Amino acid sequence: SDKYQKLSPREHIIKRPDTYIGSTEMTPQQMWVYSSATEGMEFREVTYVPGLYKIFDEIVVNAADNKQNDKNMDEIRVTIDRESGVISVWNNGRGIPIEMHAKEKIYVPELIFGHLLTSSNYDDTQQKVTGGRNGYGAKLCNVFSTEFILETQDSHQKKRYKQTWTDNMTKVGKAKITEAKGEDFTKVTFKPDYAKFGMTGIDDDFEALVKRRVYDLAGTAKVAVKLNGSRIPIRNFKKYMEMYTKAIRRERGDDGPAPKDEIITCSPDPRWEVGFAVSDGSFQQVSFVNSIATTSGGTHVNYIADQICGRLATELKKKNKNGATLKPAQLRNHIFIFVNALIVNPAFTSQTKEQLTTKQTQFGSKCPLEDDFYKKILKTNVMSNILSFAAHKADQMLKKTDGGRRSRMNNPKLTDANKAGTKEGHHCTLILTEGDSAKGLAMAGRAVVGPDLFGVFPLRGKLLNVRDASFEQISKNAEIQNIKNFIGLQHKKEYTDTRGLRYGHLMIMTDQDHDGSHIKGLLINFLQAQFPSLLKIPEFLIEFITPIVKVWKGDPKNPTRQHSFFTMPEYEAFREAHKNERWEHKYYKGLGTSTTEDAQVYFRDLDRHLKEFHTIQDNEAALIELAFSKKKADERKEWLRQFRPGTYLDHTLSKITYTDFINKELILFSMADNIRSIPSVVDGLKPGQRKVLYTCFRRNLKKDMKVVELAGHVSGMTAYQHGDASLQQTIVGLAQNFVGSNNINCLEPSGNFGSRLQGGSDCASARYIYTRLSPFARRVYHSHDDPLLTYNEDDGEKIEPEIYMPVVPMILVNGTDGIGTGWSSSIPNYNPEDIVENLRRMMDGEEIKPMQPWFRGFNGEVTDMGGDRYKFSGIIKETGDKEVEITELPIRTWTQDFKDKLEDIIKAEKTPSFIKDYKDYNTHHKVHFVIQMDEKHMTAALSEGLEEKFKLTKSIATSNLVAFDPEGRITKYAGVDDILKEFYTIRLKYYERRKQYQLSEMQRELDRLSNQARFVQMIIDGDLVVSKKKKSALVAELKEKNFKPFPKVKDAVKAGEAEPALEDEEEEGAEDTEVLSNSYDYLLGMAIWSLTHE
Repeated sequence: SDKYQKLSPREHIIKRPDTYIGSTEMTPQQMWVYSSATEGMEFREVTYVPGLYKIFDEIVVNAADNKQNDKNMDEIRVTIDRESGVISVWNNGRGIPIEMHAKEKIYVPELIFGHLLTSSNYDDTQQKVTGGRNGYGAKLCNVFSTEFILETQDSHQKKRYKQTWTDNMTKVGKAKITEAKGEDFTKVTFKPDYAKFGMTGIDDDFEALVKRRVYDLAGTAKVAVKLNGSRIPIRNFKKYMEMYTKAIRRERGDDGPAPKDEIITCSPDPRWEVGFAVSDGSFQQVSFVNSIATTSGGTHVNYIADQICGRLATELKKKNKNGATLKPAQLRNHIFIFVNALIVNPAFTSQTKEQLTTKQTQFGSKCPLEDDFYKKILKTNVMSNILSFAAHKADQMLKKTDGGRRSRMNNPKLTDANKAGTKEGHHCTLILTEGDSAKGLAMAGRAVVGPDLFGVFPLRGKLLNVRDASFEQISKNAEIQNIKNFIGLQHKKEYTDTRGLRYGHLMIMTDQDHDGSHIKGLLINFLQAQFPSLLKIPEFLIEFITPIVKVWKGDPKNPTRQHSFFTMPEYEAFREAHKNERWEHKYYKGLGTSTTEDAQVYFRDLDRHLKEFHTIQDNEAALIELAFSKKKADERKEWLRQFRPGTYLDHTLSKITYTDFINKELILFSMADNIRSIPSVVDGLKPGQRKVLYTCFRRNLKKDMKVVELAGHVSGMTAYQHGDASLQQTIVGLAQNFVGSNNINCLEPSGNFGSRLQGGSDCASARYIYTRLSPFARRVYHSHDDPLLTYNEDDGEKIEPEIYMPVVPMILVNGTDGIGTGWSSSIPNYNPEDIVENLRRMMDGEEIKPMQPWFRGFNGEVTDMGGDRYKFSGIIKETGDKEVEITELPIRTWTQDFKDKLEDIIKAEKTPSFIKDYKDYNTHHKVHFVIQMDEKHMTAALSEGLEEKFKLTKSIATSNLVAFDPEGRITKYAGVDDILKEFYTIRLKYYERRKQYQLSEMQRELDRLSNQARFVQMIIDGDLVVSKKKKSALVAELKEKNFKPFPKVKDAVKAGEAEPALEDEEEEGAEDTEVLSNSYDYLLGMAIWSLTHE
């Protein structure tokens, strides 16, 4: 039982001091201290005893606390006698009451400074902003001092009190109370028991530390502070902060004057003072709570730092959109913050009070940082430091994915060249293919050229556009990592040759279509953005091209003659030059069409199939950026506007420049999206719509057909290359006729094609609805114009026309909305009657009358707002004292959406509803709401205006009238009149052509009938005998008698369904005879009764 001991509180403090004052051992630590040599702060390693510093700090905090009790207090004096080791702290705040404590029967000063666990701070219901809290404070200094003297004066009682404790508060002297005149003060003089701290007295480090603490008081306590009799020249918190920034500049070797706004300060609340400075790469803070130096920060520091870092993070996103993402701690490393706060009843991690733990909600005040404070922060170099760090971090991330010159690569998809990664690696070529099927083709070709110098890797889809990607995206992208590793590329390395790489050549092998061009462009973009020096090395980047069309004569496996074409214009020119010869042809839609035998043929003739990219020129980097950077949207728009149909890249050239690739090949990919999304000004149709109408016209679709079935026919007849759902939606869109859709629907809706209830999204499934041609369709797109149209081709087969030629500008009748690449279009609907009237006025040479948008079935009001804007207003009227009726909504405000808004108003929690209830009488075609309100809200709504209150207006602009002109160029029209004039001009030309065509057809028919009449008459008259003669003889005789031949023209050819057979030159004579024979079938094939007298 002897091992158990009971200690008094004082004995426990002496025995276990770390619980109360921290360690009593010498401790090395990096911290801020005062330098007498420089008369400023310095951040250095000091060796000190935390417990000794703490007992000094308790007396200093006590003195500062007195300012909270007595606002008239204006001075603190600190004396440090290094020779004797004695320290004193004096303040002129209200003195301690010199009176006997009623309960404890001892004087109050002795109770406070000589008895443990006594305090005036125990009442937690009081909102105090002092440093004292737990009843130890100054008594700890007394316990750890060999001598402790308290002096205080009470001006009200005109008494002075003095008492001395010695030997660690074990001996207490008798209090000396004398009469005195003068102001209040309290003074504590103590000599620490240095032996208990392993010291003999005050050393340099401890002196530097306590002097800094005195300077802390000068900057935070808002009183004059004297040290050893001299006034400290620090008057406020900002001057105090400047000591630190001056020290940082001194450390950098910058002894010049301080820059303007080096320290940014703000004090949004009387209890808070905040300062900001730029740190040197690590987070630093100097903070105080109720005059206590919180050297480890705490919740008050986090509160301020989080606000600043939040704003810096927002700014970083704006300025570094694609850069490395930084964590809050990484942002903190660039800030140095100062906080001087008064916190109500603060809580700390321990009695040493180095770190505040009070929750933000319990601070007793708020400190929302002001916008002006943030603006000043952003004007410092903190953002440039953060951006530099982000760039460095990005570089480090990208370097992690660097390749090296390894001889073996571990990737199952890669077929490595045998010599890749060796000293002969720079002779090797890595073939990047568009997918796995193309890899099979490359592998077949590799067997011809040998596996030593050729490697193959299939790309999965399209390469990342690195120009607008974040560094995280780039560093984590598998395909980018693979390419870097396979070739052996190292981030930010400048390459002048390829000798250090695993592969010295990079070959791209894609389909000869728009997507293939885009993949090539993305690879070029990656290299130019990340490794621009590679594009300056001759023969580094090459592409492998395959034919689009092959023609041959004889056996396709062993042809007597053959030609390959790499662009359609080349093939078209050949076909025109050899139109009287019979050549077999095959179209190659992608690499998958080529066989392994084809691949081996290609690789045996590499010179023809390999196209080297010319070394990049100075101006071409900007051109690549134009094509791929989001920042260049406006320039890209203009680039696309300059596009001319018929542009193509000439693959007969041995080298391709990046300028030609961007302007003649890649531009086709970008334009393809615009062509899909933006209609022609002539027929108002997008390609998908044109394909649907073409199929319906070809099938003469007068009976209902399921939408899903029609979509299948369209795909088959017109080579539609996108999804079934998209095509079905196009068909549905052509048939819709509810208010806000088409003014003239070209297809008839048979079933639920959607309504104004939900704007068409309530359409039934394509499997359950039917459609057919509208009676208007062929009146608008007249069949008489069909022979005049230019038809597209796919695999040599004619499909839908490039444009139809309607009798009115359907782009104005039905309007359009579309978003392409760099361009978008928004054209509202107009009244067909107004359009026709204006066309007639133009025919009569009169001025065009202004038109305003018009939607069939819309009963509201349309108002010209000026500036190319029109306001569409619904219809609302007062039907009772507390009731309104809505019978029309603004155009394209769908009934269900408006109903949802009414529900939101009724259910709103934040704002009281101004609607009591409503009744829904709506149908698929008509709008009808009846809304009830109370008298107060009804009066307010009438005062505000019913239209405004219920938001029954919508504006439509006519400022984005974009369409393809008759020449196929994307054009923005200034106004509706310009569209009318454009249409009028082209339509007039086609009426001329239609007239000429019809006249030529009539003449042809007249000639045919005249020849038939003469033929019959000659037989009747006996001038021509046809019986018992060979057909060839008859044909020769008819030719001799000047009968006109009419070669058979198949209806399919006439309609653009098939191509007339081209003749083989070897059989030309035989073919000529057959053709000539058939050319007189219109005579020789006449019915026998045609020869009778009747």
